[in-house]
Amino acid sequence: MLGGYLHYGLLVALAIALLVAAFTDLRRRQIDNSLNAGIALAAPLFWWASGKSLWPDVAWQLAVAAGAFAVFAAMFAMKWMGGGDVKLLTALALWIDPEWFLRLLVVMALVGGLLTIVMGAWHVARRQRERLAIPYGVAIAIAGLWVIGAHYIPVAQGALVG
Repeated sequence: MLGGYLHYGLLVALAIALLVAAFTDLRRRQIDNSLNAGIALAAPLFWWASGKSLWPDVAWQLAVAAGAFAVFAAMFAMKWMGGGDVKLLTALALWIDPEWFLRLLVVMALVGGLLTIVMGAWHVARRQRERLAIPYGVAIAIAGLWVIGAHYIPVAQGALVG
């Protein structure tokens, strides 16, 4: 029973951390390293509370996180993404089951595209000349919250499926 409470308590903490990431990215165009570190460092506790085995469950989580970091770090090097976004996605990869992490990326891309269109239109309407900076942490947070609701919370699963 304690594992169940801890499991859901950690999911609530992750949801709060995602909201903080979204708001700080929207406000300052920055996601704090301490927030990303907290998310990553809490993942082993979540694995334990979720009953994940070291092999293959945790190994897959680590492999997906390493792959996500490699891909998104390359995107950061090409100036396509911010560093905080890369670290947030890598930390989330430690929490989210691999097949659901792919779904997160699809939702993130859709929300990010919509966010880019809206912010681009706002930028043009205000006749701003500086470079447009998209707070992609908002899209990452929305996608992460969607995964938490759709995959990890049974009540939400029943509402979304049936």
